[in-house]
Amino acid sequence: MEDPTRQDPAEHETAYDLLQRGTALLDGRHHAQAAIVLARADRLEPGKGSILEALGRAYYNSGQAERAAETFEALLEVDPSSHFGHYGLGQSLKRLGRRTEAGTHLRLAVALSPGTRLYRDALARLGSGPAKARGEEGT
Repeated sequence: MEDPTRQDPAEHETAYDLLQRGTALLDGRHHAQAAIVLARADRLEPGKGSILEALGRAYYNSGQAERAAETFEALLEVDPSSHFGHYGLGQSLKRLGRRTEAGTHLRLAVALSPGTRLYRDALARLGSGPAKARGEEGT
């Protein structure tokens, strides 16, 4: 007979434990499962940038662009200078067909971290490279 006083260890996971587990799931490309675990971490400790960033990645990579955009927006409320937050929001908005808004956030990501090729390439693929962003036309 099972002991009714014995509790499930998962019920006592801390937000940090859940973040670690969610990150491992992301690394293993189990994005939907990571989103579930990371959403639990966010409920335990709302407004933590590290959790929001990982949760946004999980939503984006599991095809939940609207949730990803909302999560990256929440990250940017916590940390407006998060270059990855701007990149993630830009990519999410692009997936939602909101290209003008996407370009704004991708340009901000590049401005905040100019050495990050991932951000520059995403902006170039959008068709809003640095020259166009400044209103210059190539010849």
